[in-house]
Amino acid sequence: MGKAIEITDANFADIINSDIPVLVDFWAEWCGPCKMIGPVVEELAGQYEGKAIIGKMDVDMNSQVPGQFGIRSIPTLMVFKNGQMVDKVVGAVPKAVLEQKISAHF
Repeated sequence: MGKAIEITDANFADIINSDIPVLVDFWAEWCGPCKMIGPVVEELAGQYEGKAIIGKMDVDMNSQVPGQFGIRSIPTLMVFKNGQMVDKVVGAVPKAVLEQKISAHF
């Protein structure tokens, strides 16, 4: 079963420069809605193993990338392809919404 990978300021650029979709969940330990969507993100990691990269970035541990994208509220989930942001969702949304966002970029 796939698991969401940990994305940091250091490895972010390498990870998003992929030709398969990359979902990044920007989250923090203290954020209630982040805790609600966390298990969904882990499920997606298993579901899309080999087809998409699913990762999580802790905004308390990494400030450079969230700052670069102007992330003000979390959870913010962004979909990247070939290094470009192609979609974005703010807030805890149903799994089906995230599936749709990822699948749109295969």
